[in-house]
Amino acid sequence: MLPGMATDTYQAQTQSLPDGRPVPFMTGPERPMLESWLAFHRATLESKCAGLDDEQLRLASAEPSELTLLGLVQHLAEVERNWFQRVFAGLDVPPVYEGGASGYALVPERGLDEALADWRREIARGRELCAGRSLDDTGRIADGPMAGLEVSLRWILVHMIEEYARHNGHADIVRERIDGVTGA
Repeated sequence: MLPGMATDTYQAQTQSLPDGRPVPFMTGPERPMLESWLAFHRATLESKCAGLDDEQLRLASAEPSELTLLGLVQHLAEVERNWFQRVFAGLDVPPVYEGGASGYALVPERGLDEALADWRREIARGRELCAGRSLDDTGRIADGPMAGLEVSLRWILVHMIEEYARHNGHADIVRERIDGVTGA
């Protein structure tokens, strides 16, 4: 099952693109549609890393940026933890990675396999916390410029789709620089 698949029903009803990514629902109820779009974007991030070696995954996009594909995977593990565990569930959990909550910092001993495993665990934990909850259920932003604001699960899912879409655009640019591969 690809990361972020919402349910077995979603898996059974979804068509896949030739690269294996799920085609998001184009019609139907709101929650399965939102979850399918999030699953699509999660799978897109993973596909951007496929077939690359450790050195390529650590290659920065363009000076002065230090943005890398490996850093994006780590960052999105942090994003998953923040929005589903801290904000929605109200849990007091530490960052996934030492050195701050951005996740972009690379360390020599952590490669893609470990980063993907961390990311998948964060996705799974978020799905557990959201299971059976209404799109209208809320959490509260704990810090930053929006600290104290209440947000619904619906808002979080829309935000997560936006977050992945934005970072997948970054991943497109980084991947093209590495080996010329372009596309969705």
